[in-house]
Amino acid sequence: MILHIYTIIHVLISLVGIFTGLIVLFGMLAGNRLDSWTKWFLITTVLTSVTGFFFPFHGFTPAIGVGVISLLVLAIAIYARYPRHLAGAWRWIYVVTAVIALYFNVFVGIVQAFEKIPALKIIAPTQTEPPFKLTQLIVLTLFIVFAIAAATRFRKEAAA
Repeated sequence: MILHIYTIIHVLISLVGIFTGLIVLFGMLAGNRLDSWTKWFLITTVLTSVTGFFFPFHGFTPAIGVGVISLLVLAIAIYARYPRHLAGAWRWIYVVTAVIALYFNVFVGIVQAFEKIPALKIIAPTQTEPPFKLTQLIVLTLFIVFAIAAATRFRKEAAA
């Protein structure tokens, strides 16, 4: 029962991270900083990774690997955004790392959707089938395009 409640809390935090991250991403694409949304995106995305480590795993798993990499990427994003104030190259470093962190959340969300939603599980039961791979490829491609576009459009001086 406690694990079930913990899972619900973890999923809700993850969904808030994805939602706020998409708002921040579209803000960056429009050249806007959206400081408050950014703060909540970074907080909930860090919490998503941290809370993921407290599930009962045995040994190293791909989920733990994604969590570790996500936290490293988030540390760079937070450093670029706050102590470095997006100065110089830190602006595009922030944009790219923030988009990567959001992508990791979406990537895991897709994995979970294909594991938990019956219609998706039927078409890709082992997640090695073409529908799963194609979905992940399309999403990865979109995030690469978004990262490039955001890095060119987002400016430090943009209105908050």
